[in-house]
This record gives sequence, structure tokens and C-alpha cells, in this order.
Amino acid sequence: MDEQLATKSAVLLVDDEESILNSLRRLLRGQPYDVVLATSGAQALEIMATRPIDLVMSDARMPGMDGATLLAEVHRLYPATGRILLTGYADLTTIIKAINDGQIHRYISKPWNDEELQLVLQQTLEHQRLERLARDQTEQLKLLNATLEKRVAARTAELQQTADMLDLAYDELKRSYVTGTEVFSLLANLRLPKDKQTNRALIELIRVYCAAQSMDESSTRDLTMAAALYNIGKLSWTDSMMVAPSDKLHSTDRGLYREYPGQSESLLMTLEPMKDAARIIRHHQERWDGTGFPDHLKGDTIPPGSRLLKLAVDFIELQKGLILERHLNSDEALLYIRKYAGRLYDPALVEDFVQACATFLSDVTLGDPTVKVLTTRELEAGMVLARNLNADNGMLLLNAGKVLNLPLVDKLIAFEAMEGAKYSVFIKQPEETSILS
Repeated sequence: MDEQLATKSAVLLVDDEESILNSLRRLLRGQPYDVVLATSGAQALEIMATRPIDLVMSDARMPGMDGATLLAEVHRLYPATGRILLTGYADLTTIIKAINDGQIHRYISKPWNDEELQLVLQQTLEHQRLERLARDQTEQLKLLNATLEKRVAARTAELQQTADMLDLAYDELKRSYVTGTEVFSLLANLRLPKDKQTNRALIELIRVYCAAQSMDESSTRDLTMAAALYNIGKLSWTDSMMVAPSDKLHSTDRGLYREYPGQSESLLMTLEPMKDAARIIRHHQERWDGTGFPDHLKGDTIPPGSRLLKLAVDFIELQKGLILERHLNSDEALLYIRKYAGRLYDPALVEDFVQACATFLSDVTLGDPTVKVLTTRELEAGMVLARNLNADNGMLLLNAGKVLNLPLVDKLIAFEAMEGAKYSVFIKQPEETSILS
């Protein structure tokens, strides 16, 4: 075995809290690498000046030299050393600084998951090993050039092997970015009450749609990252604006609202693997009829990924009360999307999206051919509700499964008129109902 590859790797853990270091040392006891500890950035650099270090994992918040500054210095002095940021704070500025200046490989939040942390360390060390192996084999290829004619076959095989390993390493890096974006999406969620959080549901819905449409891995990856970070540009908003329906924003706040897709894109454009996702995010508030923002794109000039992301974002946000003042249920949100197909949304995507939502959510009945949507004046005695009927203020009027009679229909019409509302009533088809006396 190559002597360099046989050398045991060394991982340097940096944290000003000795209790954290002791916990990490116990967790990593018995791993196939040496664990070295430092309680400050200065001590970490002193250690690295005296011995080889393959990977540095540093806490973000430390007195004196913080984690982002330390990792930037490690990148400058020892660019081949792996770099991981460990933090318990939702500090977007520190994370961006660590990514841009320190070019960190991964981000792990406190409290960490033991198995996840061990896996991240192993993957990062393996990535470093593959890079060293690639550099070594490149040097060997240069030496072989002098006797190229005699060793063409061997050189070609080794070159192919190197290329394959680099491809694997790059694929792993791209997958790591997807994981990283999902972690970053938690930052936006920390600003929102639980009933207003959208990112996790949005990510899962996008994955369901991509799978249903057999989309390629690259497009799925870009859409997933876009779904995770579409609202990162909202982090500078006030708490009240974060939870307000966009339809009810005052003129000043509305101007700020229209800027968030561009701000989200700006935060992500410096990251090469995220440029396509950033472009999807920039245009996800464009409208099919050209009245959207920020660039007033129209129809097919809107990137396909942005058209899909708008459908998914609006579907989730309509249910969270982030677009209209009233929280729509899933079927009502899909009716809204159908209503504005050709104005807000790409009409060619809407029905496939409805079917994906029916797969994603068990309470969606709109994709069921046995269910029809009626107005109150179309209701008849003997019809059965397919889902709960709520007033505009959220009050439950009738439960799913309720069999209608004429007095009840008249009361619904009167209540609707009193509220100035217009109800959409989901009814099972007659052949699916049982007539009750």
C-alpha cells in the first residue's frame, strides 16, 4: 500500500468549551483516525504548524478568533485540509462568511446527532483521501509521459480510474450541497411559528412531483435546493411581516416583499453548485401573464423550474395563511390554482400538479373522480359532504360525511349571504352516496 495513504489521518476539533471537546473525544474514541483538541483558534494554528492535520472541525462562536475566521485562515495556509463548521446559533452572516472565505465542506448544528456527525467526518476524510489520490496519480502520469509509447494501455486505464474517482467525489459534493441547503432552510423556519413553516413540506412535495414526472437527477437536485431556500431572502424582515398574508401587506412592506426573490438569489449565487437553483428562486414569483416580479417574465420565458416552484410555494402558503388572510384547506388551495391557471400559473402544469398533491396529501379529494365541487345553490337533499366545510373565519360549519337536507341547504345559503362569502362544497357523486331516511 502507498506509504502516504497508509498514514493515519488526524482530525483537529476546536471549541472554547472543554466539556464539548470532551464529549466529542468520547464519541470519536475508537475511530480509525487521531483526534487532536484545541480550545482556541490560535492554539489550533499552532498545532497545525507542528504536525499534519487532515480535517478541522471548529465551533462558530469563540472568543478572540471565531470559527469562520479560523477556517478562512486554514483555507489560506492549508488548502488541502478539510473544513467543517459546528454551531448552535442560527447566524446567517457567520455561515455565509465560512462558506465564502473558508470554503467549508460541511455545516453541522448543535446539538448534533452522533451518527450523523461520525458519518460527516468519515465522508469528509474520504473526500480528502480521494483528492490526494487523484493528485498522486496525476504526478505519476507526468512521470509516465517519458515512456508513453510503451505504457499507453496502462496509462489510459489509470487515467480512467482517476476520472471515475473524481466523478464520484464531485457527485458526493453535489449531494452534500443538497443536504446543506435543507439544513440552511431551518434558519428561515426559526423565524416563523410552527403553523407558518413551509420549507419541509415544500421540499417533500417537490420530490414527489419530480418522481411522478421521472425528472432527471440534476433537475430534481436543483428544484430541491430551490425549495429549501426559496425564502432565505426574507430573513431580514420583521416578525410581523414574516407571518402577514402577502395580500394584506401595506405599500412599503409590499415593495420589500417583491425584493425577496432577488435577495435570495444574491445570497446563493456565489456558490457554484447552486447557481441553477438560485435562478429558479429568482423567478418563482413571475406570473404566466407577465404581471409577476422581479423581471415581469411571461409565459415560456419563465424558467420551467420557476413555474413549478411557484405552484408548490403557493399551494403550501395558501394553506398557511401567507397569501390570503384565510387559511385554505388543500382542496381549496388547488381550486384557487385551477382558477388562476393561464394567469398566474402555467396551464400545462396544473393538472399534473393536482395529481402530485393527491399523492402527497391524504386529505386531497380534488383528484378523486367521484368528488365534485358545487356552490351552495347547486346543493340538493341527499348529497353527502366529501370533506369538512368551514366558514371564511375558520369556523367549522359541517363535518365530512354529513347528509344534506333542504332546511340545511337553505341555512347554508343564508349564512353565506350574511358573510358575503362564496363557499366551495365538496360532494361525493350520487352513486357513491347512501340514501338515508
